[in-house]
Amino acid sequence: MSMAAHFNRLFAYDAWANREVLTSLYAIETPPQRSVAFMAHILSAQTLWLQRIMGQQQTLPVWPSIPLRECYLLMAEVSAIWMDYVSKLDESALPELVTYKNTRGESWTSTVEDILQHVIMHSVYHRGQIATEMRAAGFTPACTDFIHAVRQQHID
Repeated sequence: MSMAAHFNRLFAYDAWANREVLTSLYAIETPPQRSVAFMAHILSAQTLWLQRIMGQQQTLPVWPSIPLRECYLLMAEVSAIWMDYVSKLDESALPELVTYKNTRGESWTSTVEDILQHVIMHSVYHRGQIATEMRAAGFTPACTDFIHAVRQQHID
């Protein structure tokens, strides 16, 4: 499998996992606020990294206060943009350098490949925090394990 195809698969998994988490949060009358905050952060960070790759200005704070309903809308939007981006990704673009400023104003340069990997890993990390918060509040979190998604044929 090419790296471009690999990232297509990972971003398909990420979109599925984010939908699963949001669906589980919607099922709760009053979901844990920290879980909603982590989900908003995931989506904001994904938006931010897209904007960095595309040379655009940051439009959301890193830790936005976004209601759950708006999280779902943002998730659909940002997932569609990422899927479009990675579906058109050519292997030769992976080592390309992206220079950007972080939220502290420091200038950095990263490869497209490293950014894509970071976006996926960052989301997985925070979905784990959401699961922990949900369990602590007495709820059952969504199962977002990659292997579960493959076994259940949610992704190819």
